[in-house]
Amino acid sequence: MNPAYAIKGVYAVTPDCVNTADLLYRVRLALKGNVKVLQYRNKSANTALRLEQALALRKVTREYATTFIVNDDVQLAAHVDADGVHLGIADVSVSTARAALGMHKIIGLSCYNRLSLAQDAVDAGVDYVAFGAFFPSFIKPNAEVADIELLHQARDKLTVPLVAIGGINLHNAASLVHAGADALAVISVLFGSGDIMATAKKLSKLFNSNRSLTGRLTR
Repeated sequence: MNPAYAIKGVYAVTPDCVNTADLLYRVRLALKGNVKVLQYRNKSANTALRLEQALALRKVTREYATTFIVNDDVQLAAHVDADGVHLGIADVSVSTARAALGMHKIIGLSCYNRLSLAQDAVDAGVDYVAFGAFFPSFIKPNAEVADIELLHQARDKLTVPLVAIGGINLHNAASLVHAGADALAVISVLFGSGDIMATAKKLSKLFNSNRSLTGRLTR
């Protein structure tokens, strides 16, 4: 899977949810709204629930031809045959993840507000990098703050897809796309919305109307 095509547009990150049926219902609405990437993230679930939910989400993302990424857990990503894994700075190394998943899987890394970390990650073989938080986030209120100028700098220096995260909503999302973000990682604005599908469609239109992503990434 080519990350230039796989990591783009609306990148939905799942909220912590104990009820798998409710999670799937909400995810389906998001995918119907043209979400391109789904990351399974549940910090509060036990191992059994995480496996149950990851397997169920792998099935539904295949139905919608949506890229499926697992947060942090390389073994879980391999077990459910996810399209890839997203790592934090404290997680396993890129080389360890690559050895476990193989060359054909996608590996992303959170680089916070550090361009040097992103460059090192690209040199180590990641397929995309994520920067943020660009705006105050209820999910991670103490997250490191990233300036939008960072996206401009990263766009000039890096050839991998750039994911923006942190407090993104319908009012500030366009500024990140204009600055060079290939994907917008969202949780609250999407899954906390009264109309998940409509919100996903509004966010996805930012990419349709502003620029062609794939042409630039495959240069």
